[in-house]
Amino acid sequence: MVRENEIREAEVAVEMPPTTDAGLIFIGRIYTPWTSRMETPRQGRTDGPVCRIEIFEPWVAALDSLGQFERIEVLYWLHLSRRDLVMQSPANDGTARGTFSLRSPARPNPIGTSIAQLVGVEGSVVTVRGLDCLNGTPLLDLKPDRGLFTPIAPSQPGDFQVGDP
Repeated sequence: MVRENEIREAEVAVEMPPTTDAGLIFIGRIYTPWTSRMETPRQGRTDGPVCRIEIFEPWVAALDSLGQFERIEVLYWLHLSRRDLVMQSPANDGTARGTFSLRSPARPNPIGTSIAQLVGVEGSVVTVRGLDCLNGTPLLDLKPDRGLFTPIAPSQPGDFQVGDP
């Protein structure tokens, strides 16, 4: 198991460029049982513990009708993650893979996503199962699971197709 902020054999870190402001705001906070990355599950499980998401004002009204969905996508800011690794060794076996080929929390822009089982919505609190983030993690967004939707319209002439220039 890797220690927090340890660089393993074969991993590569880079110097971070100056930041620019993308205008992100935290719309809430996530409360889970985990206080250390070392105890957090690698992927959320729908039979995992119930976790609480508190939505800040003025965003509480945006929860209207969310309760009709069985699964939601939770996007969050992995505020304690390193951001400088371009090569990582998840198995700690001396081999490395590019960060973009992994679901590691160490990312240039540490945005985490989970598809969570919606337990309930009450006032400003959303309860879910299936998260894999630390207690106190800042919330970026909530969306219904896109797997629950079908495309709105069939493809049209002129739509971008894979392989188009």
